[in-house]
Amino acid sequence: MTDADNHPDSGNRPDTDRTETGDRPGAALLDVRDLNVVYRGSGWRRPSFHALHDVSIRIGAGETVGLVGESGSGKTTLGRALLGLAPVSSGSVTFDGTDITRAGRRARRALSRDIQVVFQDPYSSLNPAMSVESILAEPLRAQGTSRAEASVRIGELLRQIGLTADAGRRYPREFSGGQRQRIAIARALALEPRLIVCDEPVSALDLSTQARILDLLIDIQQQTGVAYLFISHDLSVVRYICHRVAVMFKGRIVETGDGAAVTSDPHHPYTRRLLMASPLPDPVRQAERRRRYAALA
Repeated sequence: MTDADNHPDSGNRPDTDRTETGDRPGAALLDVRDLNVVYRGSGWRRPSFHALHDVSIRIGAGETVGLVGESGSGKTTLGRALLGLAPVSSGSVTFDGTDITRAGRRARRALSRDIQVVFQDPYSSLNPAMSVESILAEPLRAQGTSRAEASVRIGELLRQIGLTADAGRRYPREFSGGQRQRIAIARALALEPRLIVCDEPVSALDLSTQARILDLLIDIQQQTGVAYLFISHDLSVVRYICHRVAVMFKGRIVETGDGAAVTSDPHHPYTRRLLMASPLPDPVRQAERRRRYAALA
C-alpha cells in the first residue's frame, strides 16, 4: 500500500459519514462565546498582543469540530484557553452548562476527568523515564483510583489502542512515532473524558501512520461518544475526521460549516488559499491546484 493510498485526502472511510452531526441548537457540550485573549506587554517597549478576537465556537456531544488555520492564526491559543492555560480577557467558556472561563486550580483538576488533551509531538509529550504503565496510571492515581483498578483500566486502554499487554512494561523510546501517539491517546482516554482537545495530533507523523491514527480516533469516538476539538493546518486531514469545521485567520473565525463543504468548496478567500496550498498525491491534480493557487495570489 502506498502513501497515496493512505493519505486522508483520498476520501472518507467508506463506512463512516463524518458530516451527519450538525450544529444543533441547545445541544452544545462546549460553548465558547465572544472569547478574547490578550497577552499584556511587559514595559513600554512591548505592546500588548491581541491573540483571539471575539471567537465563538460550539461542540456537541460525540461531535468532532475541526479548527483550521496556518501557524500563528490563534488556533492553539484557543485550545490552551479552553484548558485554562491561556489568559481569557473577555467572553465565556461553558462546558456542559457550567461556566469554566476562570475556573481555579481545584476546579480545573476536577475538570480533567471530562476534558483532556493530545499534543502534537509524541516524542516530547511522554516522559521518557516512565514506563507506559506508569504513564497511563498517573492520571488514574491522581484521581484516587486504586492500584488494582488502575491495572485493570490500563489493560483496557492498551487493548483499545491496539497494543499488547506487555507494552505496559516498556518505555516510550521503544516505540515508533505512531505507537507513541497511540499511548498519548490512551493517556487522554484514561479518565473517560467527554471532550479531547487534539492539538495537531498527526502532523509529526508520516502519511500512512496519520491515516491509522485518524481511524483510531474515529473508532474510539464511535465506541465512547467522546467529542473532539481537532486543531490542524491540513484541510485534507480535517475533511477526513471532522463533522464541522471552523477556519481561523489572525485570531478570528472567518468561516464555519459542514466539514465536507468547507474543506471542498469554501467561500472565504483565506480558506480557498488554504485549500489550494494543500498538496495532492496525484501530480496532475497537484499541478492544476498550483495554477489555481497562483491565480488567487
